[in-house]
Amino acid sequence: MPKNDGGAGIPTLVLAVLKSGEMYGYQIILELEQRSQGVFRMKEGTLYPVLHGLEREKLVSAREDTSEAGRRRRYYALTRAGEQTLRDRERSWEEYSRAVTAILRGGELT
Repeated sequence: MPKNDGGAGIPTLVLAVLKSGEMYGYQIILELEQRSQGVFRMKEGTLYPVLHGLEREKLVSAREDTSEAGRRRRYYALTRAGEQTLRDRERSWEEYSRAVTAILRGGELT
């Protein structure tokens, strides 16, 4: 993978999903799978370390609550820093994607 991949990666995808609102872990997994039409099928063992890292970086906040079924759940939401980081990464990804497309099309940058 190139050094500058436009900020792509699982943390960026998680931030993008949380842009639509607060979710608990399993909701994030389902949303990633649905939005990617089954391409991203993440295990909880992959997601939770990412969420904890984003929380340490103060890009997401977390709170615990009890669901209607009585289960304790940890809900994650974007912070302002997370929103800004996502915007920055979206711009980087768009630039990176345009450059890769240009290379694949013989040098025609769109």
